[in-house]
Amino acid sequence: MKTRNLLLAACAAALIAGSAAAEAVKVGMITTLSGGGASLGVAIRDGFMLAVKQAGAKDLEVIVEDDQRKPDIAVQLADRMIQSDKVDILTGIVWSNLAMAVVPAATAQGKFYISPNAGPSALAGKGCHKNYFNAAWQNDNLHEAAGAYANQAGYKKSFIMAPNYPAGVDALNGYKRFYKGELAGEVFTKLGQKDYASEIAQIRASGADSVFFFLPGGMGIAFLKQYAQSGVDIPLIGPAFSFDQDILQAVGDAALGVRNTSQWNKDLDNPANKAFVEAFVAEYGRLPSLYASQGYDTANLILSAMAKADVKDADAFRAALEAADFDSVRGAFKFGPNHHPIQNIYVREVIKEGDVYTNKTIGVALENHADAYAKDCKM
Repeated sequence: MKTRNLLLAACAAALIAGSAAAEAVKVGMITTLSGGGASLGVAIRDGFMLAVKQAGAKDLEVIVEDDQRKPDIAVQLADRMIQSDKVDILTGIVWSNLAMAVVPAATAQGKFYISPNAGPSALAGKGCHKNYFNAAWQNDNLHEAAGAYANQAGYKKSFIMAPNYPAGVDALNGYKRFYKGELAGEVFTKLGQKDYASEIAQIRASGADSVFFFLPGGMGIAFLKQYAQSGVDIPLIGPAFSFDQDILQAVGDAALGVRNTSQWNKDLDNPANKAFVEAFVAEYGRLPSLYASQGYDTANLILSAMAKADVKDADAFRAALEAADFDSVRGAFKFGPNHHPIQNIYVREVIKEGDVYTNKTIGVALENHADAYAKDCKM
């Protein structure tokens, strides 16, 4: 799945009338394309590349590499892209622990990093940087919305669970920040864990009236299947990551009816989203996922900045990114002072349309929501 020097316009470096064409902007995409969580990175890549193809961007070169979900590999790839490939922009990382390994060093070297997914709190607050943007969300946001929804649903005693890594810590902190009830239990699992018998036994004995969990990728598939088989019927709440379009097909009926929170869904009623969903299905033969939508928006953010400024003029390019002058598939959003989105977070419900498991939007959990760490960001 590894791709090097994927040149999107064959003539970008050709000689025209005896002189070299304008130098292409180089984007280095480091994402997970193999092993656990590969579907997330593939979706980000596919959404990103669809936007570039639609734009016919003759001045954009994308270098795609597989980080194998390993921080040391991600660091090696970033160093090579910066030192040898001379990229202008980095993007693509799915996992927060990999982002923490790559982003601070990249931005310290004057490179822009545009995150299509990972948004650890450490990079949103005191560790923010003028060249770091998140085009998706800050890690806590969808979990905060889940806590707000739990209140709306009248839950009073939640059992909460997430993997023990930066995004997992942010998840439970986010839920607790908005949830007004008491906790029946709080558990951190191992990252990559696949057997949840012990945790399900704890849930069964906890007296909980609801379960909030954040288990992205294969972790969520394993948990949902085992939970359904256990006979425990306590309602589940989660962020979109465990109810993503690609994941749902693997989970099946075990996910039906579960409420989850997201800044995007395929049924959001705006022209950009309708066009995106149609184009993605036509290009790839499957419905887009949350991650695909984030890759698509990330590419369009970069393209919108390229239309206004030269990436070599860092101040002008940064201002163009801050303007976010493009039609997002999520509808209206803007960047806060720490370069993280201010946006609506919706409540979705898992349904089945024919033979396809998917989500429908049923409400809004939080409106024009900003993250909790912006106040600590001093750019």
